[in-house]
Amino acid sequence: MNIGPTHDVAIIGGGAAGLSAAVALARSLRSVMVVDAGEPRNAHAAGAHNVLGQEGVSPLELLAAGRREAEHYRADIRHDSAVAARRNDDRFEVDLAGGETVRARRLLLATGLIDELPDVPGVRELWGKSVLHCPYCHGWEVRGQRIGVLGTSERSVHQTLLFRQLSDDVTLFLHQAPDPNVEAWDQLVALDVQVERGVVDQLRAENDVLRAVVLDDGPEVLVDALVVAPRFIARADLYEQLGGALTEHPMGAFIATEPMGRTEIPGGWAAGNASDLAAMVAVASGAGVATAAAINVDLVAEDAGAAVRARAGAR
Repeated sequence: MNIGPTHDVAIIGGGAAGLSAAVALARSLRSVMVVDAGEPRNAHAAGAHNVLGQEGVSPLELLAAGRREAEHYRADIRHDSAVAARRNDDRFEVDLAGGETVRARRLLLATGLIDELPDVPGVRELWGKSVLHCPYCHGWEVRGQRIGVLGTSERSVHQTLLFRQLSDDVTLFLHQAPDPNVEAWDQLVALDVQVERGVVDQLRAENDVLRAVVLDDGPEVLVDALVVAPRFIARADLYEQLGGALTEHPMGAFIATEPMGRTEIPGGWAAGNASDLAAMVAVASGAGVATAAAINVDLVAEDAGAAVRARAGAR
């Protein structure tokens, strides 16, 4: 086991939250290591949106720029996967797949989440392209097109209303969703939303482009984009190894934190999609900066206390 020096902060996850935190901490002269497995959630998307000054930027280019900025301030970025974590006295130890063990005074989990997609053939293959879920992330790109919504829960009506704002041609495929209540039916009818009651069998695509939704009884409905509602599950293996438990949410499960990112694990923090299932890129980035500031304040207090004790012991 190769154990390196103790860092002030180990950040697990090199996405928007983790890299933003790394920049903020390194600018405060903290020794920071970022462990980046290189598996960004939005890797399949053509662009990241609602990022001020970087509208439509490639997600991979955005992260590459973030890594350069973090390294400029002397953050250490390791392209590796964290496989185990534990507390050893007042320090964290994180084992990496490559054989190294990282030691740190504080641990920030910016591990993101996993999108558990509906089990319909074609959904995963087209995910992030013409299969999408967020109107704010990708709605502009499908405005005015033929949009389908795959019903999986009562929240599917809400998704339908959001995308109906962007197109006059919207179809709700009830699929596995319950029948809408009277109020919801009134809204769908008033907005001229077509509703298909059959179960969706598969998606039909040509040259990696969505063409139609195929129902189990044979007919197909032409669409240009399909909206789905994944179940969002925080990547929390390390958190659970440290004794934490995920908090259930109607949309999935997340790491609960205090407002500035502190978790129930002493010295453990979380930011980004791991603790906020709805966080877009800009929100995750802001959360990373805010959590970094809170971690730095925590370390400042610890350092000041240690200095006082050292001075008293020297007398």
